Amino acid sequence: MTLLADRSAPAPGALAPGAGAARQVWRRLRTRPSAVASAAVLAALVLLALAAPLLAQLAGQDPNAYHDDLVDSARGGVPLGSLGGISADHWLGVEPGTGRDLFTRLLHGARISLLVALGATAVQVTVGIAAGLTAALGNRVVATLIGRTTDVMIALPMLVLGVALTAVVPPDFPRPLLLILVIGLLGWGGTARMVRAQTLALRELDFVAAARLSGNGTLRIARRELLPSLAAPVITLAAINVPTNMVVEASLSFLGVGVKPPTPSWGQMLSSAQTWFRADPTYVLLPAGMLFVTVLAFTVLGDAVRTALDPREASRLRIGTRAGARTGTRAGRKERKA
Repeated sequence: MTLLADRSAPAPGALAPGAGAARQVWRRLRTRPSAVASAAVLAALVLLALAAPLLAQLAGQDPNAYHDDLVDSARGGVPLGSLGGISADHWLGVEPGTGRDLFTRLLHGARISLLVALGATAVQVTVGIAAGLTAALGNRVVATLIGRTTDVMIALPMLVLGVALTAVVPPDFPRPLLLILVIGLLGWGGTARMVRAQTLALRELDFVAAARLSGNGTLRIARRELLPSLAAPVITLAAINVPTNMVVEASLSFLGVGVKPPTPSWGQMLSSAQTWFRADPTYVLLPAGMLFVTVLAFTVLGDAVRTALDPREASRLRIGTRAGARTGTRAGRKERKA
């Protein structure tokens, strides 16, 4: 009985699913200033993106309206004024060549970037969980087939395939939805492999064996026993995938196969800014800076979530750091004695 209890008991520091675990994770996140700052930045960005139409009305600007009188046609369309044409009417300046307001276009571009990144992550998680559970709980033929397919999906160059797939789709297909499907269906391999490995380890534990002996079927065991235990690693991986998907969307838009004009996108703005980086550096720095800050905030928050869900990771890091320092100190003493 003692052995069975020890084997089925959760590991030290591990979180059981439920409201209590969520509160514990929240308390751990609040103790990390980097996590709080990243969450605040992302919350502000989401609010600005959602309120983009309202803010555009308050600013009195249309993101797609051309203003030829705000650019110098004699110089090829360089914005009039300093810092890209910043003024009381155009808070961040105007776009070279067209005179469109940069503030409103950046906000509307945030809507596209966040929508595609979060949507693609949802597709990756859904397909990855389904494929990983099927590979771990299915028969040998199914497991082999899904395993080989997962290996192929991980090995495929996502950016090259994304360019090829988005280029052959009819132009009237909704572009944000196309990007979500392409990025999500090409990037589920890592989630599937992780879910399969975790499921293979979990299905040997006593609580799964007890559920099986109670007469529960495979689907019921997967839904009621395995999925709650997979929540922590899946959430961690999803938090890491969001900034990756945002960079992929920006890369596809930069290459000209993302969202189509006049719909703004940060990647699309960077693509057109490459011809203006000398004449108007502000036009390059604004979308690049927004993309950098957003990706950095998602990355830092994802790392904080991983540590909060599995505090043993931070303990192992601290122990390893101290052990490495002690080893280095002992080696230094031996060298000095020699």
